[in-house]
Amino acid sequence: MDRLLNIRNATKELNILRSLDGYKRPFEVVGTYRLIDDGIRPEATVKIRTEDSETHEASTGVGPVDALANVLKKSLASIFPMIERIKLVDFSAKVNDAKSGTSARVDVSIIFSDGKNLWSVQETAENINMASFLALVDGFEFAISILQER
Repeated sequence: MDRLLNIRNATKELNILRSLDGYKRPFEVVGTYRLIDDGIRPEATVKIRTEDSETHEASTGVGPVDALANVLKKSLASIFPMIERIKLVDFSAKVNDAKSGTSARVDVSIIFSDGKNLWSVQETAENINMASFLALVDGFEFAISILQER
């Protein structure tokens, strides 16, 4: 039976790319994100640095992960315009070791699309927002890598 979807494992591909001597990340996050979540309209800020520039942006969202995705996309699109067409098409989180309660590690998985390709990223952290942020960074890094190839 043919697969309906071909979803690339971006986490695996990025880990392999990052192990190569010649690979250079297209951007770096300066410090980490800042998130203000009032339960109504969360706001995230982030600083992004490339070889040529640095951006400091803020954005809101319908939830904390949406705010983090929006601020990363906003920051990166000013440097890498192709990011505008990237969409998050699926998000899931799973608690590891439920016996740990609120201090349990969380696995986050996100599927991205540029309208033609699909790729997934996975990250784990003790904080769901941090796991989400790390996965978002990887997903956008992968997007820049594959879209610049074309």
